[in-house]
Amino acid sequence: MLSDKEQKKKFKEIAQKNPNSYYPVHTLKDLGFERKQCEKCKNYFWTVNQEQNVCGDSSCSGGYRFINDSPVKNHLSYIEVWQKFSKMFKKFGYTPIKRYPVVARWNPTMEYTIASIAAFQPYVVSGEVKPPANPLVIPQFCLRFSDIDNVGVTGSHYTGFVMIGQHAFMTPEDYDTNKYLFQIYSWLKDGLGLPNEEITFHEDAWAGGGNFGPSLEFFSRGLELGNQVYMQYEQTPTGYNELNIKVLDMGMGHERNAWFASGQPTSYESTFPTVMKKLYKLTSIEPDKELMKRFLPYASYLNVDETNNIDKEWKRVARLINVDIDKLKTQIALQSALYSIADHTRTLMFAITDGALPSNVGGAYNLRVILRRVFSFIDKYNWHNIDLIDVCKEHADYLKPIFPKLNKNFDEIKEIFEVEKAKYENTKQKSKAILKRIIKTDINKDKLIELYDSNGISPEIVKEEAKALGKEVKIPDNFYALVAERHDKKQQAHETNKKINIDIQDLPETDILYYDDYENVEFEAKVLRVEDKFVVLNKTAFYPTSGGQMHDVGTIQGANVVDVIKQGKIILHVMEDEFDKSVEGETVKCKINKERRKQLAQHHTATHIINAAARRVLGKHINQAGAKKTIEKAHIDLTHYKSISSEELKMIEDEANKIVNESIPVRSLIKERNLVEQMYGMNIYQGGAVPGKKLRIVEIPEVDVECCGGTHVHNTKEVGSIKIIKSTKISDGIVRLIFVAGNAAKKESNIEHSILEQTAKILNVKNNEVPARAEELFKKWKKAKKAIKKGKKVNSEDFILKENVPEKLSDEELLKKTAEVFKTQPEHVPKTAKRFMDELNEMMKNDIFIN
Repeated sequence: MLSDKEQKKKFKEIAQKNPNSYYPVHTLKDLGFERKQCEKCKNYFWTVNQEQNVCGDSSCSGGYRFINDSPVKNHLSYIEVWQKFSKMFKKFGYTPIKRYPVVARWNPTMEYTIASIAAFQPYVVSGEVKPPANPLVIPQFCLRFSDIDNVGVTGSHYTGFVMIGQHAFMTPEDYDTNKYLFQIYSWLKDGLGLPNEEITFHEDAWAGGGNFGPSLEFFSRGLELGNQVYMQYEQTPTGYNELNIKVLDMGMGHERNAWFASGQPTSYESTFPTVMKKLYKLTSIEPDKELMKRFLPYASYLNVDETNNIDKEWKRVARLINVDIDKLKTQIALQSALYSIADHTRTLMFAITDGALPSNVGGAYNLRVILRRVFSFIDKYNWHNIDLIDVCKEHADYLKPIFPKLNKNFDEIKEIFEVEKAKYENTKQKSKAILKRIIKTDINKDKLIELYDSNGISPEIVKEEAKALGKEVKIPDNFYALVAERHDKKQQAHETNKKINIDIQDLPETDILYYDDYENVEFEAKVLRVEDKFVVLNKTAFYPTSGGQMHDVGTIQGANVVDVIKQGKIILHVMEDEFDKSVEGETVKCKINKERRKQLAQHHTATHIINAAARRVLGKHINQAGAKKTIEKAHIDLTHYKSISSEELKMIEDEANKIVNESIPVRSLIKERNLVEQMYGMNIYQGGAVPGKKLRIVEIPEVDVECCGGTHVHNTKEVGSIKIIKSTKISDGIVRLIFVAGNAAKKESNIEHSILEQTAKILNVKNNEVPARAEELFKKWKKAKKAIKKGKKVNSEDFILKENVPEKLSDEELLKKTAEVFKTQPEHVPKTAKRFMDELNEMMKNDIFIN
């Protein structure tokens, strides 16, 4: 199958050979546009200008030619662009909808929302699920980290930007590309106020996600304002098919339209007007307006993604504007740093608000990259009076008319920034020792990336250190894009995926009985197929291993079921021994182990409760990153930016048990995906992306609501006591809480009591005196060890253990406190206590002691 790039190239050639069949030629001709071929790039374009012989791209037409001279009649602010666009398209019959989160939890193909159409992939685009409205327009905030190196230099690139989407999902008979083009043309002509002479349309093609189609880009004075894609085909290994649902995918750069409508020197002034004003004031920077006026029309030439020799392009631009290249680079670097701070803080604010955290794992690493770029710019230019939270607040205030919910968690953002700043400073300290070792060796591109990726040492620091030794280090102009490519999306770890190679393609979907009532443990069903130890029923209440929850066990017709596996829409029952094939077609009696089912249901509901409790205690950034529920215990992996303290752990446990004791009903329902998303929002995808036209929702009212296929108790009270055993940091940005609930919690309490009693016996004290005696023992053991090491004589009476004050704590708290004293795990406390006691008694026999 062709790659997206290959498919785009191939289809573009096909479409341009027969434009009448693929492009909305009827509307173009009615509006007076004529088809031409660019003398420079050879691409086909449409214009009303008889004398125009080049396309509208800046590289062919002579750079940006609208700066300080915009041809629009309607000068619009950033906010007014969306307000006017949505109002106009509402009259065309489109419904304006709210943005989707930038963390694409619903989408199995991507980690972050990278385009407006990504909000509707894959299920709406495939026709499996209805869109939230049809047609619709959306101001979708998107993240793309491939442009980090271009931010602030080209005048138009961002790591976070708003893509205004015009979307329709239609049957072939209702799909009308000529109408869609006329509507976007109306925006250009009436919304922006552009005469036809200032508009150029480019013929192009688009491919992605298995789909492709023709597209029309629209330009004015060198700037691409948007791209209307007519997604009509599905790519297959044998060729392509027409889609059952044809999609209009128009993506228009909000920032670019505001820039064009304002004619400002860069898009950053029009996108962040209040933020840039604040930054200029704080840094006392006065931009060289004359230089920027001459430079910016050619800034697009410096796009590192579109040039093979960036040094050559810098020299070209310097020559075109008659400026010394070193002076030009110095001034642009200064401006670029300020623009990057504005861009990166806005990106981070949206990402953290939507549940992302900077870390060194997956795409979240790119958030750390841009935050550390901000820190490094502040250090480099001594801009330490810039308060990043104040910058975020300025962004939120300005964007409030479009995005009113951005100003609700600045305290969390502040703490996350502070934690990241501490890590950054620590890295800087460690980097000195690392650089001292390797700076004299040859440092190439790969070594620079390795130093940054593994140790957080920025290439700028390496360059400065090398310069001090008279060495030159070349930093790739696309350095941060190269780093970003290294970090791909990581799937949630549920540790329960299984697959059996058995032919079940001709069987109907298994009717699931375990959704409604976890206490439904006896049922009758018809046997559809028997193959060796595998049995398929027409319906089942047996829960298969999935979603982090272990499977049920029980019997079918008295024979033991030892495993249950879901394969596609079929549930396979794995028997202990080969099953009688003669029962195919017969009805059999099935029974599930009731105690195991109850314990798994308790652990699964407890997982949802702890997720909610952690969010209440630690903040709204908490999301599930993985989970596992077994009979003995369960764990949930949570997104969090630092280790959880014992005090926070106790608060989460207390909050979880408070929810249990409130006796809240646990409800479930199955509805169409689009309705569920509208009812509850996108945070329902706590367990990762879920396929299907319909979703099962498990709701604990006012506490938690999640898309979930597991078994759950009917009421939080049925969970029983929840005990969090421990917390551990499993990776950067992910912490694991290991816990027990119900009968498993009772067993854990009994184990704790037994361990405490063993320890008390060894130390010859009462249970509630164990922590104090442990602390006394540990101190005297250390003192004796030091005395022996130094060969000193000490009084043996100082090493006789004395009476200790009892403490009013639970067995769990007493054991945890003792484990902290001994610096060991609770289960190892008795063994550790005995070792210290034996060693101390042995040392007391040493002749260094005096009586």
